[in-house]
Amino acid sequence: MIFAFFVYLHWILSKREDSMRIGIIGAGGWGTALATVLAANNHSVTMWTHEKSVADEINTARTNSTFLKGIQIPEVIKATHEPDELEENAELYVLTVPTQFIRPAILENGFRCQDKIVVSGAKGIENGTLMRVSEIVYDICGVDKDRFVVLTGPSHAEEVGKGLPTTVVAASANQEAASLVQQCFSTPWFRVYSSDDVTGCELGGSLKNVIAIAAGVIDGLEMGDNTKAALITRGLAEMVRLGTAFGADKMTFSGLSGLGDLFVTCNSLHSRNRYVGEQIGKGRTLKDILSEMQMVAEGVSTTKSVHQLQQKQRVEMPICEQMYKILFEDKSPRAAINDLMVRQSKPENW
Repeated sequence: MIFAFFVYLHWILSKREDSMRIGIIGAGGWGTALATVLAANNHSVTMWTHEKSVADEINTARTNSTFLKGIQIPEVIKATHEPDELEENAELYVLTVPTQFIRPAILENGFRCQDKIVVSGAKGIENGTLMRVSEIVYDICGVDKDRFVVLTGPSHAEEVGKGLPTTVVAASANQEAASLVQQCFSTPWFRVYSSDDVTGCELGGSLKNVIAIAAGVIDGLEMGDNTKAALITRGLAEMVRLGTAFGADKMTFSGLSGLGDLFVTCNSLHSRNRYVGEQIGKGRTLKDILSEMQMVAEGVSTTKSVHQLQQKQRVEMPICEQMYKILFEDKSPRAAINDLMVRQSKPENW
């Protein structure tokens, strides 16, 4: 115990001559949790939120009761409602607003990303354009691919905020950018691996949310462990199928951004996507479920995008197809599961 304390003390004292000024766009649960990680590494952190009341609470009470209850926010973290204030105090941006709001958040508030490293903490595919977050950033900001990093993996904000051991992956076309993000975020309780597969890591983080809604449906119907194990396994196969159609490395989906994130999101009580599915399994409507939620379940909108992508790429994704029908065509969950079970028999490696 004493040895561990001195190791920790040495780490604290060594942090950080190379501290950075970091701006987080989005003060939701994930943005707040990542701010606490960055603050532990002695970075100067400013969070922007479009809700002035959230910024005021963070700055005065040092809490974010709307999006991350029970977490004390360090004094060194500043929150603002003013875009210009974030611009003046950041050399690296972290995007944590939900995917469907990234484009308006950047354009309407005038955030200039061209000369900054941009780290994405969002997990989704934009409706209409069918763009991943990297593609949205390239499209509206003119950010070079070498300056974009996706940070993803099994990492619920509620646990990261408490300092529970968590591992994620930072993926970039530029190894130096991925290494920089590793250095910025790594702590004794938040371990960051690196990857060069941006496409695979983004699709893994997005597609697992669709499968997690299906896992919630299974929980709501009380169908048991066998059913959920089958769902996770075959859901992963669908993730790999679509990912490789876009040039991703299939091995990426065996890692943190694939299987790791899929497992935690399908099983955790923290998972908003699993919760949506569970409530649908219990007979509630999607409209009623979403109307009472303060935070966004990214998998709902992503299901729409995946439905279009699988048709465009001619990729067979029966679980995602049935989830689309349940969410947007009012198909009975039991009928959807039956249709999955009685399909034509296939080899497992299909």
